[in-house]
Amino acid sequence: MDYGLIGYPLGHSFSKEIHESIASYTYEIHQLEESEVDSFMKAREFKAINVTIPYKQTVIPYLDSMDDNARAIGACNTIVNRGGKLCGHNTDFSGFEYMVKKHNIQIEGKKCLCLGDGGASKAVVAVLKKYNAAEVIIVDIRKTENAITYDECFEKHTDAEVIVNCTPVGMYPKVDASPVDLTKFPKCEAVADVIYNPLETRLVAQAKSLGMIGVNGLEMLVAQAFYAIEFFVETKLPEEKIDEVYQKIYAEKKAEEDKAGK
Repeated sequence: MDYGLIGYPLGHSFSKEIHESIASYTYEIHQLEESEVDSFMKAREFKAINVTIPYKQTVIPYLDSMDDNARAIGACNTIVNRGGKLCGHNTDFSGFEYMVKKHNIQIEGKKCLCLGDGGASKAVVAVLKKYNAAEVIIVDIRKTENAITYDECFEKHTDAEVIVNCTPVGMYPKVDASPVDLTKFPKCEAVADVIYNPLETRLVAQAKSLGMIGVNGLEMLVAQAFYAIEFFVETKLPEEKIDEVYQKIYAEKKAEEDKAGK
Protein backbone atom coordinates (compact mmCIF):
# COMPACT_ATOMS: atom_id res chain seq x y z
CA MET A 1 0.00 0.00 0.00
CA ASP A 2 1.36 3.42 -0.99
CA TYR A 3 -1.48 5.61 0.31
CA GLY A 4 -4.42 4.70 2.49
CA LEU A 5 -6.25 4.65 5.78
CA ILE A 6 -5.79 2.47 8.85
CA GLY A 7 -8.30 2.03 11.67
CA TYR A 8 -11.02 -0.30 12.95
CA PRO A 9 -13.79 -0.63 11.90
CA LEU A 10 -13.67 1.02 8.47
CA GLY A 11 -16.84 -0.14 6.72
CA HIS A 12 -18.28 3.38 7.04
CA SER A 13 -15.33 5.24 5.50
CA PHE A 14 -15.72 7.76 2.65
CA SER A 15 -11.99 8.52 2.57
CA LYS A 16 -11.20 6.65 -0.66
CA GLU A 17 -13.71 8.68 -2.68
CA ILE A 18 -12.49 11.95 -1.17
CA HIS A 19 -8.77 11.36 -1.70
CA GLU A 20 -9.22 10.07 -5.23
CA SER A 21 -11.42 13.09 -6.08
CA ILE A 22 -8.55 15.43 -5.16
CA ALA A 23 -5.32 13.51 -5.76
CA SER A 24 -4.07 11.26 -8.56
CA TYR A 25 -2.94 8.31 -6.42
CA THR A 26 -4.86 5.15 -5.47
CA TYR A 27 -6.05 5.24 -1.85
CA GLU A 28 -6.63 1.99 0.02
CA ILE A 29 -8.84 1.27 3.02
CA HIS A 30 -6.79 -0.98 5.29
CA GLN A 31 -8.71 -2.24 8.32
CA LEU A 32 -6.34 -3.36 11.07
CA GLU A 33 -7.01 -5.40 14.17
CA GLU A 34 -5.24 -4.09 17.26
CA SER A 35 -2.84 -7.04 17.16
CA GLU A 36 -1.77 -6.09 13.62
CA VAL A 37 -0.84 -2.45 14.26
CA ASP A 38 2.66 -3.12 15.67
CA SER A 39 3.90 -5.13 12.69
CA PHE A 40 2.28 -2.74 10.20
CA MET A 41 3.88 0.33 11.71
CA LYS A 42 7.29 -1.29 12.14
CA ALA A 43 7.32 -2.43 8.50
CA ARG A 44 6.80 1.18 7.27
CA GLU A 45 5.67 -0.13 3.86
CA PHE A 46 3.71 2.94 2.82
CA LYS A 47 4.35 6.42 1.43
CA ALA A 48 1.65 8.17 3.48
CA ILE A 49 -1.38 7.10 5.50
CA ASN A 50 -4.26 8.50 7.46
CA VAL A 51 -5.09 7.09 10.89
CA THR A 52 -8.57 6.95 12.40
CA ILE A 53 -10.35 5.45 15.41
CA PRO A 54 -8.97 3.86 17.56
CA TYR A 55 -5.30 4.28 16.62
CA LYS A 56 -4.65 8.06 16.57
CA GLN A 57 -2.67 7.81 19.80
CA THR A 58 -1.48 4.21 19.35
CA VAL A 59 0.74 5.18 16.38
CA ILE A 60 2.65 7.95 18.17
CA PRO A 61 5.49 5.77 19.59
CA TYR A 62 6.33 4.64 16.04
CA LEU A 63 6.89 8.20 14.75
CA ASP A 64 10.28 9.83 14.28
CA SER A 65 8.82 13.33 14.47
CA MET A 66 5.52 15.18 14.91
CA ASP A 67 4.41 18.66 13.88
CA ASP A 68 3.24 21.21 16.44
CA ASN A 69 -0.48 20.38 16.05
CA ALA A 70 0.01 16.65 16.53
CA ARG A 71 2.36 17.18 19.48
CA ALA A 72 0.08 19.69 21.22
CA ILE A 73 -3.03 17.58 20.69
CA GLY A 74 -1.37 14.26 21.49
CA ALA A 75 -3.02 12.52 18.54
CA CYS A 76 -1.95 11.84 14.97
CA ASN A 77 -4.20 11.26 11.95
CA THR A 78 -1.69 11.73 9.12
CA ILE A 79 1.70 10.04 8.71
CA VAL A 80 4.14 10.69 5.88
CA ASN A 81 7.08 8.36 5.23
CA ARG A 82 10.00 10.55 4.21
CA GLY A 83 12.96 8.35 3.35
CA GLY A 84 12.07 5.80 6.01
CA LYS A 85 11.39 8.43 8.68
CA LEU A 86 7.77 8.72 9.84
CA CYS A 87 6.48 12.26 10.34
CA GLY A 88 3.14 12.68 12.13
CA HIS A 89 0.57 15.46 11.58
CA ASN A 90 -2.90 16.26 12.85
CA THR A 91 -5.27 17.62 10.21
CA ASP A 92 -8.39 17.01 12.35
CA PHE A 93 -7.55 20.39 13.91
CA SER A 94 -7.64 22.16 10.54
CA GLY A 95 -10.69 20.19 9.43
CA PHE A 96 -12.75 21.17 12.48
CA GLU A 97 -11.52 24.76 12.27
CA TYR A 98 -12.72 24.87 8.65
CA MET A 99 -16.18 23.62 9.69
CA VAL A 100 -16.46 26.18 12.51
CA LYS A 101 -15.55 29.08 10.20
CA LYS A 102 -17.69 27.84 7.29
CA HIS A 103 -20.84 27.77 9.45
CA ASN A 104 -19.98 30.85 11.49
CA ILE A 105 -20.20 28.97 14.78
CA GLN A 106 -19.42 31.51 17.50
CA ILE A 107 -16.94 30.10 20.01
CA GLU A 108 -15.47 33.16 21.73
CA GLY A 109 -16.86 33.63 25.21
CA LYS A 110 -19.10 30.56 24.95
CA LYS A 111 -19.44 27.58 27.27
CA CYS A 112 -18.60 24.52 25.16
CA LEU A 113 -19.15 20.81 25.73
CA CYS A 114 -17.06 18.22 23.94
CA LEU A 115 -18.67 14.78 24.10
CA GLY A 116 -16.00 12.06 24.08
CA ASP A 117 -12.33 12.01 25.07
CA GLY A 118 -10.65 10.24 22.13
CA GLY A 119 -8.26 11.43 19.43
CA ALA A 120 -10.80 13.58 17.56
CA SER A 121 -11.92 15.34 20.73
CA LYS A 122 -8.38 16.47 21.46
CA ALA A 123 -8.27 18.31 18.14
CA VAL A 124 -11.72 19.79 18.73
CA VAL A 125 -10.76 21.01 22.21
CA ALA A 126 -7.62 22.63 20.79
CA VAL A 127 -9.70 24.55 18.24
CA LEU A 128 -12.25 25.63 20.87
CA LYS A 129 -9.43 26.97 23.02
CA LYS A 130 -7.81 28.73 20.04
CA TYR A 131 -11.07 30.58 19.45
CA ASN A 132 -11.26 31.67 23.09
CA ALA A 133 -14.13 29.61 24.45
CA ALA A 134 -15.06 30.78 27.93
CA GLU A 135 -15.05 27.17 29.16
CA VAL A 136 -14.41 23.79 27.53
CA ILE A 137 -15.82 20.76 29.34
CA ILE A 138 -15.11 17.22 28.18
CA VAL A 139 -17.84 14.67 28.87
CA ASP A 140 -17.24 10.92 28.70
CA ILE A 141 -18.88 7.69 29.80
CA ARG A 142 -16.43 7.45 32.69
CA LYS A 143 -14.90 10.14 34.88
CA THR A 144 -11.21 10.77 34.26
CA GLU A 145 -8.66 13.46 35.00
CA ASN A 146 -9.83 15.28 31.85
CA ALA A 147 -13.51 14.38 31.65
CA ILE A 148 -16.69 14.49 33.69
CA THR A 149 -19.54 11.99 33.43
CA TYR A 150 -22.81 12.56 31.60
CA ASP A 151 -24.63 12.58 34.95
CA GLU A 152 -22.44 15.43 36.17
CA CYS A 153 -22.94 17.21 32.86
CA PHE A 154 -26.74 17.06 33.17
CA GLU A 155 -26.48 18.18 36.79
CA LYS A 156 -24.17 21.18 36.33
CA HIS A 157 -23.69 22.13 32.68
CA THR A 158 -27.05 22.32 30.93
CA ASP A 159 -26.26 26.01 30.25
CA ALA A 160 -23.75 25.00 27.53
CA GLU A 161 -23.96 27.12 24.38
CA VAL A 162 -21.94 24.95 21.95
CA ILE A 163 -21.91 21.13 21.88
CA VAL A 164 -19.55 19.00 19.79
CA ASN A 165 -20.06 15.25 19.51
CA CYS A 166 -16.77 13.36 19.18
CA THR A 167 -18.23 9.97 20.12
CA PRO A 168 -19.37 7.29 17.65
CA VAL A 169 -22.91 7.39 19.11
CA GLY A 170 -25.31 7.84 16.20
CA MET A 171 -22.92 6.53 13.56
CA TYR A 172 -24.09 4.04 10.93
CA PRO A 173 -25.51 1.43 11.42
CA LYS A 174 -26.85 2.58 14.84
CA VAL A 175 -28.38 5.73 13.37
CA ASP A 176 -31.25 5.99 15.87
CA ALA A 177 -28.91 6.67 18.78
CA SER A 178 -27.94 10.11 20.10
CA PRO A 179 -25.40 10.97 22.81
CA VAL A 180 -27.63 13.60 24.50
CA ASP A 181 -31.14 15.03 24.37
CA LEU A 182 -30.72 18.67 23.36
CA THR A 183 -33.95 19.76 25.05
CA LYS A 184 -31.90 19.58 28.26
CA PHE A 185 -29.68 22.42 26.93
CA PRO A 186 -31.98 25.46 26.49
CA LYS A 187 -29.09 27.91 25.91
CA CYS A 188 -27.41 25.84 23.21
CA GLU A 189 -26.82 27.78 19.98
CA ALA A 190 -24.80 25.36 17.85
CA VAL A 191 -24.16 21.62 17.59
CA ALA A 192 -21.37 20.06 15.55
CA ASP A 193 -21.07 16.31 15.06
CA VAL A 194 -17.87 14.74 13.73
CA ILE A 195 -19.91 11.77 12.46
CA TYR A 196 -20.43 11.85 8.69
CA ASN A 197 -22.33 8.59 8.10
CA PRO A 198 -25.32 9.12 8.16
CA LEU A 199 -25.18 12.54 6.50
CA GLU A 200 -27.43 13.91 9.24
CA THR A 201 -27.25 12.30 12.66
CA ARG A 202 -30.19 12.25 15.02
CA LEU A 203 -28.32 14.78 17.18
CA VAL A 204 -27.89 17.26 14.31
CA ALA A 205 -31.49 16.76 13.15
CA GLN A 206 -32.70 17.58 16.67
CA ALA A 207 -30.46 20.66 16.82
CA LYS A 208 -31.99 22.01 13.61
CA SER A 209 -35.52 21.24 14.81
CA LEU A 210 -34.82 23.32 17.93
CA GLY A 211 -33.54 26.28 15.91
CA MET A 212 -29.84 25.70 16.62
CA ILE A 213 -27.03 25.57 14.07
CA GLY A 214 -26.56 21.88 13.30
CA VAL A 215 -23.57 20.62 11.32
CA ASN A 216 -22.57 17.05 10.52
CA GLY A 217 -19.00 15.88 10.04
CA LEU A 218 -18.73 15.44 6.26
CA GLU A 219 -17.22 18.90 5.70
CA MET A 220 -14.71 18.29 8.46
CA LEU A 221 -13.87 14.93 6.90
CA VAL A 222 -13.31 16.44 3.45
CA ALA A 223 -11.31 19.35 4.88
CA GLN A 224 -9.02 17.18 7.02
CA ALA A 225 -8.46 14.90 4.00
CA PHE A 226 -7.63 17.95 1.85
CA TYR A 227 -5.02 19.15 4.34
CA ALA A 228 -3.65 15.60 4.67
CA ILE A 229 -3.26 15.40 0.88
CA GLU A 230 -1.18 18.58 0.98
CA PHE A 231 1.20 16.74 3.33
CA PHE A 232 1.06 13.58 1.21
CA VAL A 233 2.06 15.35 -2.04
CA GLU A 234 4.00 18.23 -0.38
CA THR A 235 2.06 20.82 -2.42
CA LYS A 236 -0.37 23.62 -1.53
CA LEU A 237 -3.75 23.08 -3.20
CA PRO A 238 -6.62 25.53 -3.89
CA GLU A 239 -8.85 25.56 -0.78
CA GLU A 240 -12.06 25.96 -2.82
CA LYS A 241 -11.54 22.30 -3.74
CA ILE A 242 -12.87 21.40 -0.26
CA ASP A 243 -16.39 22.65 -0.94
CA GLU A 244 -16.35 21.28 -4.50
CA VAL A 245 -15.54 17.76 -3.26
CA TYR A 246 -17.92 18.09 -0.29
CA GLN A 247 -20.83 18.95 -2.60
CA LYS A 248 -19.97 16.03 -4.88
CA ILE A 249 -19.66 13.46 -2.07
CA TYR A 250 -22.76 14.80 -0.31
CA ALA A 251 -24.89 14.47 -3.46
CA GLU A 252 -23.66 10.92 -4.06
CA LYS A 253 -24.22 9.80 -0.48
CA LYS A 254 -27.59 11.53 -0.21
CA ALA A 255 -28.77 9.65 -3.31
CA GLU A 256 -27.56 6.39 -1.73
CA GLU A 257 -29.32 7.16 1.56
CA ASP A 258 -32.56 8.08 -0.23
CA LYS A 259 -32.42 4.88 -2.26
CA ALA A 260 -31.83 2.81 0.87
CA GLY A 261 -34.70 4.60 2.62
CA LYS A 262 -32.60 5.91 5.50
